[in-house]
Amino acid sequence: MDPFAEYALAEPFIPSRFSWSAGMRVAGVDEVGRGPLVGAVVTAAVILDPEQPIAGLADSKKLTEKKRLQLEDEIKSKALCWSLGRAEPAEIDQLNILHATMLAMQRAVQGLSLDAHAVLVDGNRVPALACPVEAVVKGDGRVPAISAASILAKVARDREMQQLHEQYPQYGFDRHKGYPTKVHLAALNEYGALAEHRRSFGPVSAAIAQGKLF
Repeated sequence: MDPFAEYALAEPFIPSRFSWSAGMRVAGVDEVGRGPLVGAVVTAAVILDPEQPIAGLADSKKLTEKKRLQLEDEIKSKALCWSLGRAEPAEIDQLNILHATMLAMQRAVQGLSLDAHAVLVDGNRVPALACPVEAVVKGDGRVPAISAASILAKVARDREMQQLHEQYPQYGFDRHKGYPTKVHLAALNEYGALAEHRRSFGPVSAAIAQGKLF
């Protein structure tokens, strides 16, 4: 049997840190929100069910919002299990964004209702886990379980940014999702930093140093 024949990969990938065998529960993990100036970094872990394939899984950034929402429902109903993890702004400020992301990934995997036999993570860094874990560069477009995780994480974080927008519409979080766009930087300069902003990130720390707090 070819590796991952039970749930075909978008591109060939042979794991080097574990051996594939039929029936393995391999979790895909991805994150959303490393670059924004505000809010949590959100992660997801998904173990797909080979008996219930999901068509259209892809890198969440390449899907429309409507398609992501449709796939979110399908992933949650068809996957063997799924879980979200997060690290809050205070944790990001304390640990730095890389270590906070690894912590959020650990939380997502630990939240799965079934133990994963192995984990595949999008990118080139992996968290410490109790099972074999391997990084897959551009995995969100190559490995269906990572694609599914990227979709759940993005939908969850976008939803949080919409909620933050409803509290503070002047910042435009519904448009830029917390990323350092010209609109966001202008709002930060005009209105100041919120409690939800990441104080260790340059534009936010600069605003605070100038006494600009909401």
